[in-house]
Amino acid sequence: MIRILISADMEGVSGLVNWDQTTPGHPEYERFRRIMTADVNAAIKGAIQAGAEDVVVSDGHNQANNILIEELDSRARLNQGYPSPLGMLQGVDGGVTAAMLVGYHARAGTASAMLDHTWASKVMNLWLNGKVVGEIGLNSAVCGNFNVPVIMVSGDQAAASEAVDLIPNVEVAAVKVARGRSAAECLPLETAHQKIREAAARAVSRLRIDAGIQPFRVEPPVMVNVEFHTSIMADRVSLIPGVDRLDGRRIQYMAENMLLAYKFFRSAVIVAGD
Repeated sequence: MIRILISADMEGVSGLVNWDQTTPGHPEYERFRRIMTADVNAAIKGAIQAGAEDVVVSDGHNQANNILIEELDSRARLNQGYPSPLGMLQGVDGGVTAAMLVGYHARAGTASAMLDHTWASKVMNLWLNGKVVGEIGLNSAVCGNFNVPVIMVSGDQAAASEAVDLIPNVEVAAVKVARGRSAAECLPLETAHQKIREAAARAVSRLRIDAGIQPFRVEPPVMVNVEFHTSIMADRVSLIPGVDRLDGRRIQYMAENMLLAYKFFRSAVIVAGD
């Protein structure tokens, strides 16, 4: 049985170009919740058309309550709510065959990338065993901890490029071309959803014939380095036992495996505060 996990973020969804559109309470947010749901539906449809037999979706933006379940394809189940044990990847430990990352964005500091960041604005950089990664790399590594390959990524052209550089044989759907951090040339929604659907279908089709698709793995132990936006954030995180302070804004932590590295990073971001 082919079981697919779809991890959905918001900054990389079709047509979205600024933070207001991602922020609960802003008038634009309700509109883009529907578009986020539609992007996810396109991935579900493509995956099932190509032979996936089970799909679970993990709502991964903000407080994880963005996707409208009443508009979600009824063939999929939905993980929502915050915090959950595996966050953006809730469900990856449930025997899934592969994962798709829908609505993702490039890592912090990427030029010409839509709303580039790594988890939170307070994080300047994240390294795993010396390799700088964003959410695509971090979440792909967590999937790899469970022997789950990431087979499709959608977002802007920078997110697509980051995924291709990191994950061999990944399928991508670039639904917009960033012209700056908050400006983009966006495809019509019908075209964007067709691209997502087709990329998801290609990914599952390749998975079915075992076309060289391997999980992205970070070998244990995992050295986690985080550079925060301010020194007081590093002050706070340095109070966590086992954390080493490297300089004003950078800390280091050695985790036994990738799952523990992920849990440490999530905890450190919370402890860092604002």
